[in-house]
Amino acid sequence: MNQTFKLLSRRFLAAFSVIFREAARQADHAVLSRHIVALNKKTSSTDIINELSVCLKNTLNYRLFAFVVKKEAGVDVWLDPGMYKQSLEHIILEDFNVEHPADLTYLNHDFHPDDNRENKNQHIDNLDHLIFYEITETNCYARLYMLPRKPVYAFHDEVVQLILQGCATALSRQLKIESLKNAAAIDPLTGCYNRRELETQLCRHMSSATRYKNNLSLFMFDLDHFKEINDTHGHQAGDLILKEIAFLVKDNMRQGDILARYGGEEFIAILPETGKHKAMELADRLRTKIAALKIPYNGATLQVTASFGVSQLTSGMDMRRLIEDADTMLYRAKRNGRNTVMPGLMKVCPSLAATI
Repeated sequence: MNQTFKLLSRRFLAAFSVIFREAARQADHAVLSRHIVALNKKTSSTDIINELSVCLKNTLNYRLFAFVVKKEAGVDVWLDPGMYKQSLEHIILEDFNVEHPADLTYLNHDFHPDDNRENKNQHIDNLDHLIFYEITETNCYARLYMLPRKPVYAFHDEVVQLILQGCATALSRQLKIESLKNAAAIDPLTGCYNRRELETQLCRHMSSATRYKNNLSLFMFDLDHFKEINDTHGHQAGDLILKEIAFLVKDNMRQGDILARYGGEEFIAILPETGKHKAMELADRLRTKIAALKIPYNGATLQVTASFGVSQLTSGMDMRRLIEDADTMLYRAKRNGRNTVMPGLMKVCPSLAATI
């Protein structure tokens, strides 16, 4: 009697499981259809990946997620906001044959420079259950990494493959469009905006700041004694330093801030909705981080410092004047011994600091 009951129970559970999986499958495909339609309406690669992440969460309830795209200009990484990036970074570097983290661009990088990322984001040491899928297109190679939260049934593979097919089509089309735009806007060595695009972005942000009466600041920095690095270690060492510094600065700026290579070893950053005092504080943090950076190269350790000049948009100021003010401050920083920020923080009295 007990054996008969157990046999019937197993058959019932098996039948229920099949019915449950089929119901789940139909529900997931309904969600999938909506997201594929939405994917093809997106007008940027980042929006496409955002839609992909929402779809995967709705269908698979993934635990952590990363989407990595190798393009002609480098490797873009979209990282689940809950994941501390170093958890997966070494895997991405190896899988995409990338030598240095500076060659990775984090698309949804919205960390504040003062954030303690190790406390605020999950650092995952056990990646035994990490799974990945590949996309291979003529203009890009991509990998999807996931840590699913619930058991992955066979039909989940079908769901993922279908959403990735839709994503691949939309992403390939969008990357072709963005590649044409980026070729004219991006400095190929550092991945920063070039000088022409800087002027376009600055003009737009100045108009917005004036219209909505928001603060707008700018800092210009130049690497100290950079010619000596090139003369001593060669131009490849100089190029490596420029890439490392650009990566460090972008890694410690907000998502809405803009960094451009102005020329040679000179960079300009646009800081929307930022007063002059906050801009000087950021510049000083960056100056300290640059001075502390040690870059291995051919058995040697390279170190550089940087001098910063800061300016703020005021009423009636045009683009030329805003840049000239920062350049004047940079010149004073050079004359003041280099590896400093001008105007210096100590020169701003508390009452003035409250108004800028």
